[in-house]
Amino acid sequence: MLIIFVSCGPSDEDKARVKIDLAKNLLAKNDTAEAIRQLDSIPKLYPEAMYSANAAKNLLQEVRFEVMQRKEAELDSLEVQVAELEKSFVKEKTEFDRYTQYTHKRQTFTRAWDRSYIQVHLDERGELYLSSNYHGENWLNHTGLRVYDSGDDAKTEEIPIGSVDNHRSDFMEAKWEKVSYRNGKDNGVIEFIANHVDRNLKAVFLGKEYYYIILETYDKEAVRDALALSKAIKKRNKLEQEIKALGQKINIQ
Repeated sequence: MLIIFVSCGPSDEDKARVKIDLAKNLLAKNDTAEAIRQLDSIPKLYPEAMYSANAAKNLLQEVRFEVMQRKEAELDSLEVQVAELEKSFVKEKTEFDRYTQYTHKRQTFTRAWDRSYIQVHLDERGELYLSSNYHGENWLNHTGLRVYDSGDDAKTEEIPIGSVDNHRSDFMEAKWEKVSYRNGKDNGVIEFIANHVDRNLKAVFLGKEYYYIILETYDKEAVRDALALSKAIKKRNKLEQEIKALGQKINIQ
């Protein structure tokens, strides 16, 4: 006599229901991202669990809709913050600009063309960089910048003479040098200034000759304001992308 033993393990429906229960527990703990991951995996892991897969899909839609609503509320609040921060800036896009530029009202050309100072640059994407601007009678040939006070300091990377980001010009007896520290080459100087607006920060332009300045309060505030606006713009742009992606997933046009 032939005896065949058949092992009856949990079905796909049983396994899928366990996943759904796990997702609900995760939602109760506010672990929304992991809950979504668990729900999203059910149709792939358990293709025969038609009932549970449909239940998971419905729950997933509800969760994504709630997440989108929270993000939309956060975006509304962020738009107010961006609008408030923008009040300190002039927005302009010339024929030479790919993106709209934000210039702090205390650092416009008419206010700054004939002085040595640190300038902050910001565009509509939230991309931020710093430049050191020298105006004087003699060439410095400067390639870097150090900002300091009472033993604390931050120093940029070196931008060599001849680089596209190391520019110079002259007119009659006046000399201008502008060194731009793009793509993180400020090396923490932006954060250092923004975090120490209340301190008597000094800066030295580093080159064949050294040139020292005391940072004006309004220049320090310009850096602080630009950094805050940069972070707000980037966060807003990220939220807009996330909301759009969620809308597509739950078929909201």
